Amino acid sequence: MYKNVIFDIGGVMVDFDPKDFLLERFCNAAVEEKVYRLTFGSETWQKLDAGLCSRYEGSQAMLAAARAEGCAFEVQEVLENWTSILRIRRRMVELVRRLKNHGYCVYYLSNIPEDILPLLMRRGLEGVFDGGVASCDVHINKPDPRIYQCLLDKYGLTAGECIFIDDSRANVQTAFQLGMNSIQMRDSVDTLVRSLATCNVTLR
Repeated sequence: MYKNVIFDIGGVMVDFDPKDFLLERFCNAAVEEKVYRLTFGSETWQKLDAGLCSRYEGSQAMLAAARAEGCAFEVQEVLENWTSILRIRRRMVELVRRLKNHGYCVYYLSNIPEDILPLLMRRGLEGVFDGGVASCDVHINKPDPRIYQCLLDKYGLTAGECIFIDDSRANVQTAFQLGMNSIQMRDSVDTLVRSLATCNVTLR
C-alpha cells in the first residue's frame, strides 16, 4: 500500500532540542525561557525557516530584541553556538537506507533555514534521501498544508501512499488531514520501527 516514507529532519533525523541546550547553558529556567522566546521561539526564527530573511538579518533582529530586554550577551552566545546541538542520528540514517533497500522512496520535509540544510548534508545526510522540500526554498513552514502539497506535487506522490514522520504533533496532524498515514516520533528508533510495522512496513 505504501510506497513513500517522508521524514522531518530536526528532531527526527537530527538531534534538535533547543530547550535542553539552553537549560544546560544557563542552568536557570527563567533565563532559558526568555532566551528561547527571543531566539528559537521567535517570529524571526520562523522567518529564517521560511527563507524570508538571511542569517545576518535574523541575528541582528534577535540581538536588537535581546538588547531591549537586557540579555544580548546570552542571545549572542546562543546564536554563535547553537549548531553544536545538530547531531546526525546514525541509526535513523541506517533506517532510511534500509527502507530504500526494501524498495521505498524516501523524502524529507523540513522547516529549516537556508544555511543549515547544506551544513547537515555535509555532516552526513548527503545522498541519504531521494529528494525533499525545505521550508526555506518554498517560503512556507509546516504545519501549513501548502508545504506538504509542494512535496506531493514536486515528485508526483499520492498522499494515501505516503507515511509521514515528524516529532511535532501539529505537523503530523496536518499530514493526516491531507490523507497521509502519520507517525509522531516520540523516543527511540526501535519504537519507530514498531510503528512502521503496524503500517505493514517490515524491514526484515
